[in-house]
Amino acid sequence: MKKRPEWILPDLKEAQKRTKKQIERIDSYVVPENARSIGVNRLYFISTYGCQANERDSETLAGIMDSMGFTKVEDVEKADVILINTCAIRDNAMEKVLGEIGNFKRLYRENPDLVIGVCGCMAQEEGFVERLLEKYPQVRLLFGTHNIHQLPEMLYSVIYEKKRVVRIYSREGEVYENLPVHRFGKHKAWVNIMYGCDKFCTYCIVPYTRGKQRSRYMDEILKEVRELKEQGYKEITLLGQNVNAYGKDIDDSYDFATLLEECAKIGIPRIRFTTSHPWDFSDEMLDVIGKYENIMPFIHLPLQSGDSDILKLMGRRYTQEEYITLYNKIIERIPNVAVSTDIIVGFPNESDQQFEHTLDVVKYCKFDNAFTFIFSPRPGTPASRMEDPISLETKKKRLALLNKTWNQYALERNKAYIGKTVTVLVDGWSKKNHTVYSGYTDTNKLVNFTGNHIQTGDFVQVYIDDAKTFSLDGHAIE
Repeated sequence: MKKRPEWILPDLKEAQKRTKKQIERIDSYVVPENARSIGVNRLYFISTYGCQANERDSETLAGIMDSMGFTKVEDVEKADVILINTCAIRDNAMEKVLGEIGNFKRLYRENPDLVIGVCGCMAQEEGFVERLLEKYPQVRLLFGTHNIHQLPEMLYSVIYEKKRVVRIYSREGEVYENLPVHRFGKHKAWVNIMYGCDKFCTYCIVPYTRGKQRSRYMDEILKEVRELKEQGYKEITLLGQNVNAYGKDIDDSYDFATLLEECAKIGIPRIRFTTSHPWDFSDEMLDVIGKYENIMPFIHLPLQSGDSDILKLMGRRYTQEEYITLYNKIIERIPNVAVSTDIIVGFPNESDQQFEHTLDVVKYCKFDNAFTFIFSPRPGTPASRMEDPISLETKKKRLALLNKTWNQYALERNKAYIGKTVTVLVDGWSKKNHTVYSGYTDTNKLVNFTGNHIQTGDFVQVYIDDAKTFSLDGHAIE
């Protein structure tokens, strides 16, 4: 693969730089004149991998495509432009993305004008981009997380100038306001409050792929929340890699507790947020969450490991004892709260005893839900260079034991709902059974239930008849 002069390729060393340079804020968006109608009579399809931030980015991608006259389709076979928005958190995600791109090769053979574009966090990784450019000629557009707003001009170059466009910036990043958005949901919405991360946990690639921490101004966020309320949205989720650190990059008058309270005052029925880092979780946040009924009593609080030495190697900035102290504060000060977590097993050199410390925390906290993973080395991160003598077989056994343990407590937590009536915000028909509805409680419990004349976006009172590890079953109270 010969690099072309006009290509801008990712650079990991540049991506990890942090300066005190003031963040640039751009609050206008204009489609270049030559790109304003290139989507007329053309269809687009977006495939999204990964976290809520990627979901929200895909809504922006869709909004930009709409602004050029494209029409969104759910059938990839009909698309003229396919955009694959990728996630770089785990290695197996790369294989899934490459498999999907490989499947699209047939469509490209049948239609040489088809534009297949790859973007998102994975596009910020040097090895992944090199692999795509060498072995996947059907990918004609590659761009990263910092230049979504340039999609119109990049598409123009691909469609009309027949260029293979590669434009991936490795930089601290900017804050863009007023980009178009095509919301995928009608009653739930994502709201970005910040971008990037400066924590640099040793296993995590996000600070490299998303840039430095950059908070939006509070008035811009509140304006978006008010608009969503006026449009009839019932629930918003405030998004950031570490929402608790919101505003620290602006000045002392900005903090997440204040933002959370101002959002609550607007009056949207349900407010959620993700993700919280234990390091920045303040007492003021607990006060605000406990004070407002429309801030949901659900906290996602990643543990990652229950061993203090492993946590230090991970760069997590808290100990096992500090995590448990915070957990106790949460359950004491937020009525009826549910807590979920993330846990990594098999971090380099994790001993049997250190893994047992993780189990000890799980047994103490009895989490409502947990997202558990075997350590996945991300190229370029400090943890990827650590020696790791632990066998994959050992890691798999630990993961199985961890899952068995937390599943037991999740079922116990869910059984406590049997015989109770809960308020469910309806998402529609259950994905697994189109004869029952599904939705979530304030504590983020999935509920599958029967009922009549129910619409997506309704709040419904549901009596819980039964409980499973991952969901509740019930019937609507007429």
